[in-house]
Amino acid sequence: MVLMKIDFEEQRRRLVRKLKEQGIIRSKSVELSFLNVPREEFVWPDTKNRAYLDMPLPLGNTGQTISAPHMIAIMLEELDLRKGEIVLEIGTGSGYNAALMAYIITDGKREKNGKVITIERIKELVTFAENNIKRTSYSEYIKVICGDGSVGYPPYEEREIYDKVIITAAAPNFPKILIKQLKVGGIILAPLGDLFSQILTKGIKRPDGTLKIKRDIECIFVPLIGENGYNF
Repeated sequence: MVLMKIDFEEQRRRLVRKLKEQGIIRSKSVELSFLNVPREEFVWPDTKNRAYLDMPLPLGNTGQTISAPHMIAIMLEELDLRKGEIVLEIGTGSGYNAALMAYIITDGKREKNGKVITIERIKELVTFAENNIKRTSYSEYIKVICGDGSVGYPPYEEREIYDKVIITAAAPNFPKILIKQLKVGGIILAPLGDLFSQILTKGIKRPDGTLKIKRDIECIFVPLIGENGYNF
């Protein structure tokens, strides 16, 4: 039996075209990141042939998923990443979102000042993500940490460190420590709600430390587990 070789590049282009037509991908930076970061290198090996379906895919038996491309694109557009920024991501998963963000803030690996710090609590996924990031040559721009992202990084540090903070798991609220680690004018983004339904919520930090809140679409994510998330 002859196995057909999958044209991942063509599938990638089709997905981007579809997301643009739907008005989900709006910026050139997000479009280029989707075109240049190979999603097939970040999905679990037995789901590789489904890499460009617009749906979440399981990450082995970890209980976690790689989010549907349209949801990732929506979050990246809301995050409004810029060249040279320092970003904190809570929930590394496979490392795909971190790689997309790294592409944007380094202008396709041409800018050396940007950095993504991403935290994952499941050791198996930390190893999986690190391997994916290394294989796709993003190790220079991404640091993967194993730990509780809900307490920030460095843990409990109250300095303003990050231009953007993104939580890729359902949270009951924005953890206060993450707001403290966000720079004034910076954006924090997370699906906020209960375990069954959330609303993608964006906060822009004011000089007095409070957030200007914008609520976007309804969504469903796996829960943020940790001291300032859900505890089971």
